[in-house]
Amino acid sequence: KYKNKYRSDTMRLKNHDYGSDDWYFVTICTKNRKRYFGEIIVDKNIQQGTQYFASLLQPTEIGKIAHQYWLEIPYHFPFVILDEFVIMPDHVHGLIYFNKPDYSYRIQHPNEFGPQSKNLASVIRGFKAAVKKYATMNDIPFEWQSRYHEYMVCKEVSLHRIRKYIQNNPDKWAVS
Repeated sequence: KYKNKYRSDTMRLKNHDYGSDDWYFVTICTKNRKRYFGEIIVDKNIQQGTQYFASLLQPTEIGKIAHQYWLEIPYHFPFVILDEFVIMPDHVHGLIYFNKPDYSYRIQHPNEFGPQSKNLASVIRGFKAAVKKYATMNDIPFEWQSRYHEYMVCKEVSLHRIRKYIQNNPDKWAVS
């Protein structure tokens, strides 16, 4: 226990530098999975494979802001390359790549706690803070879950599988 609350162990890799060049798949949820970002709608006029439908988010104002602010991440963190992402009613899935060709912290300090300003946590913290600040300034009820989930993508086949998962997430939501 910490401050009378149970804490789960971290899922982070113990010797991994989350500021180094790598692919990361992140999922960021709203508090209590409340559907702040909108609702999934089905458009039966769009052909997808052999079926005629596509599921899309009908975003709320805060859903539109989350989408816009996700796209703006590279303006604040120039080393971030965005890949596939989706804003869902109660969460965000995104694939990002860190591109730091001159970065050498991991090589120089392999087992030390690294800088906290240009790593995965700082990118996600910045995104979450910006969305929350917009909501607060515009009197929009909104809360994030306190943590986020990340998965370091190690293989090309995993990268393709995750891209497909993100692309198909709205359709899976619509049929569940």
